Amino acid sequence: MCGTCGCSDEAGVRISGPLGTEQHREQGHGHGHGPGTDPEASGRARTILLEQDVLAKNDRRAQRNRAWLADRRVLALNLMSSPGSGKTTLLERTLRESGSRLPVSVIEGDQETLLDADRLRDTGCAVVQINTGAGCHLDADMLAQGLSSLDPPRDSVVLVENVGNLVCPALFDLGEHAKVVIASVTEGEDKPLKYPHMFRATDLVLLNKTDLLPHLDYDVELFTTYARKINPHVRVLPVSAATGDGLADWYTWMHEHLQIPEGSERRLSPAPAE
Repeated sequence: MCGTCGCSDEAGVRISGPLGTEQHREQGHGHGHGPGTDPEASGRARTILLEQDVLAKNDRRAQRNRAWLADRRVLALNLMSSPGSGKTTLLERTLRESGSRLPVSVIEGDQETLLDADRLRDTGCAVVQINTGAGCHLDADMLAQGLSSLDPPRDSVVLVENVGNLVCPALFDLGEHAKVVIASVTEGEDKPLKYPHMFRATDLVLLNKTDLLPHLDYDVELFTTYARKINPHVRVLPVSAATGDGLADWYTWMHEHLQIPEGSERRLSPAPAE
């Protein structure tokens, strides 16, 4: 399932809390990677069963996360993107500008380093860093540990910055209330068509770096058309983390969804038509 994304059975997970305390957990990723001795057909069947087991276990953990978050009335948003979309810059500006309207904290996912977490802590926000090692995404168990370390207050927002990757994060429910994809105008309008699982799973798309549009041959309407071809109910908000254009709509969207009733379902918009 993750063979092209860097996932590894030897992935080690490190969690650095809001004050820099660190835990280390060796995690067997369990995606059925690596050579096997079974015949090819049997190997394929075993891989599929392992993937189903991994996803089923993850979904059970995600449901417990969802119940925990709902009990505290915490809005958890899973932010996903490809590398270089400007996700961390957008998140940094969000923390600086939305703090007066929303109590926000962050769980930061990266394969290595504390660089992004340190940037975000400079805003005065509580941040927990999760380093996944060779893992290409966060999973529900990692989020549970991150939430335990973060201990977000009631009636607040937790922004989860997933590992930069448009493949595997779409498959793993964390227990979040919504998925948000950050795309950028430097990536091409056809991103939704190339990564349909990601765009089908998301509730909101923030189309970033719109300040560069005068210098690019990029069609925002075409991108939106492609995104809605994959997910007819998705909302697309053009934004610029550099200039702040469009970010008020993003902050309003978060504020509107902050009051979440207990036991609410994950999706905040109707499910896409089959």
